[in-house]
Amino acid sequence: MPQASQKLVQSTPYWWDDCDFPSLPVRPVSLACDVAIVGGGYTGLSAAIELARAGRHVQLFDRQPLGKAASSRNGGMASGSIRPSRKELIKRFGEARANGIFLEGKAAREDLWRFMEEEKIDCDFFLSGLFDGAMTSEEAEDLRRHAELLHRMLEIEAFSVENADVRKYIGTDLYCGGLVRKDIGGLQPAKLLAGMIRIAASSDAVIHENTAVLGSTDEVNGVRIKTERGEILAKKLLVCTDGYTDGFDPWLRRRLVPVRSRIIATEPLDKDVMDRLMPARMMHGDMRKLSYYYRPSPDGSRILFGGRDGTTEGDPSAPTEHLQAELARLFPELAGVGLTHTWFGYVAMHRDMVPRIFATRNTVYATGYCGSGVVWARWLGKKAAFKVLGDKEQARCAFDFDPAPKAIPFYNGRPWFIPIVYSMYERHDKKTLKHLRQR
Repeated sequence: MPQASQKLVQSTPYWWDDCDFPSLPVRPVSLACDVAIVGGGYTGLSAAIELARAGRHVQLFDRQPLGKAASSRNGGMASGSIRPSRKELIKRFGEARANGIFLEGKAAREDLWRFMEEEKIDCDFFLSGLFDGAMTSEEAEDLRRHAELLHRMLEIEAFSVENADVRKYIGTDLYCGGLVRKDIGGLQPAKLLAGMIRIAASSDAVIHENTAVLGSTDEVNGVRIKTERGEILAKKLLVCTDGYTDGFDPWLRRRLVPVRSRIIATEPLDKDVMDRLMPARMMHGDMRKLSYYYRPSPDGSRILFGGRDGTTEGDPSAPTEHLQAELARLFPELAGVGLTHTWFGYVAMHRDMVPRIFATRNTVYATGYCGSGVVWARWLGKKAAFKVLGDKEQARCAFDFDPAPKAIPFYNGRPWFIPIVYSMYERHDKKTLKHLRQR
């Protein structure tokens, strides 16, 4: 059994160790522009690139240095998944919209692959495929039907995995079956972001990092935007803040709940251990309410294991210990394994649980990725840019529809209810695990 390391565990993302973000000059804030963008992650940068290349005067604002928020803190799993099932989507939005959302995932993933290749962004991308694990026969049957749906509607290679074959994909006894789909890959998210910063800066978009937006007001000829460095008048405002939305937009803040997602990185493991635990070097997940996502590092030397944090303040040790325990539940031989990193970032949840583009007067929003932003953020930022440009053909998107997600009752930005929700999910998952022990 591995022994726990006594080395200091870093609280910064593993991804930052081999990635430097471009140094950006401090530039004057123009009093007027065509489009102002709030948020310098994948969404805002994607929009800025498209708008600047279309000849628009673009100013992008972020309250932090670019590279410090969710776009460089995620697991680098380029899935483009949607939380509600197709059946749930049909019930909420109708069959045409549900099918459009489902089909657009394939287009969004392929668009990201093409973007990285055309723009020569080296971010350790590998089309690894994904294995989703089932802990019960009911979950295995759900995944079997989902594999058939993926194959039929998207024409991708997807198939169910029987119990006897699980260890071809993952070295655990926790799962009794699963699903493999070959259209999902992994990448180094900080390197993708650094590449997008470089491209946006070279496309004549004006980037103002460390410059918070404090509020906005609609005017007859545009949007008046107040920033820490003065006011500007923009013809259009594009908001791309997701889980890092603060009080600058109280209307949006009442609709998005910031939820912490935490990742731990193990110390380097022997090759024979990695071959045994992750023989296919795929991305991984399962169907628990408090779901976990995990993958090999790009160099295949260690395991990155993530899940929802459940805390709302400070940086306590309990969430890291919980992830260590769940990693050991999955791979018992890793009980006590040393860690090198533990970090968290915020994802945005909302009542629809579907990424969205929506608008109020001269403000366009692209947000609400619910933990699947690597693919959707790039895609919705691009689509929102075409919406601003008035290019109806290029802007067509199944995620662009009104009304906006509903406000959350008794919520004004402080997610007081997160511990209650997590407690409910934990009880559900404990029942499933109890059933497994009784098999």
